[in-house]
Amino acid sequence: MMTARPVLAALAALLIPALVPAGAALAQSDPGFFIPPQGGGGATPPRPAQAQPPRPAQAPQQPQQRPPQQQARPTGPNPAPLPPGQPPPAAVIGIVDVPEIQRNSTAFNSVREEIEKRRQKLNEDLQREQTRWREEQQALANQRATMNPDQLRTKERELQERITDSQRIFRDRSRAIEQVAQGALQEIEQAMAVVIRQVAASRNVNLVLPRPLVIFNDAPFDLTEEISAQINRVLRNVSLPAEGQAPAPAAGATPPRPAAPTPAQQQPQQRR
Repeated sequence: MMTARPVLAALAALLIPALVPAGAALAQSDPGFFIPPQGGGGATPPRPAQAQPPRPAQAPQQPQQRPPQQQARPTGPNPAPLPPGQPPPAAVIGIVDVPEIQRNSTAFNSVREEIEKRRQKLNEDLQREQTRWREEQQALANQRATMNPDQLRTKERELQERITDSQRIFRDRSRAIEQVAQGALQEIEQAMAVVIRQVAASRNVNLVLPRPLVIFNDAPFDLTEEISAQINRVLRNVSLPAEGQAPAPAAGATPPRPAAPTPAQQQPQQRR
């Protein structure tokens, strides 16, 4: 069965000698030159030779024992051969350049432009909100001398709660944008898979390979141009939900189960 490569990755972005004191060591060691005797011309008596203690006899080394070899596992009986099956047909190969199809797709380009606009707007709103947070923090710092500790703690807690709520809202907006992009690209991917099968069937192609796997091919093997034209006829654009609106679930997706009611929401049954 022929499959098209996923194109969800198209939209998508990095992330460390100690010196030993030499003076003491040299003072304790014997000098390397002759020192004449002090106060007399007599020769210095030779130093008695120091007797070295006998070294203990070393025990004879035992030869290292080799680890026991693992016994070979008995092999099971050979399975019985299967009856001869039908051989596969002769390969008729077609080649598809998926990135080229994306560049030529009007639906893909329109989705990319819209997602980039929404991300840019989200970034601008976040920068304005962060500027407002800094201004409020500075104003609170200037009023610190005129408030008692209880008032100061209350103001700081209120400001922190507003910042936390705003951060949650921005995370939800970012997640919604990514969900919209995923849904739109999934729709384009499904349409591309259908068109690839249609074009391959029209040319009796039974094996489609992506361009990166092919080193060389003649021009008739390439199906990219025909597939691009057919996709633009079948899917010219993708309907995106309005910003702030939850995207519709994809086809075939299991709808989420309703949440179980809390004990406070459950009302006791009245007896008749």
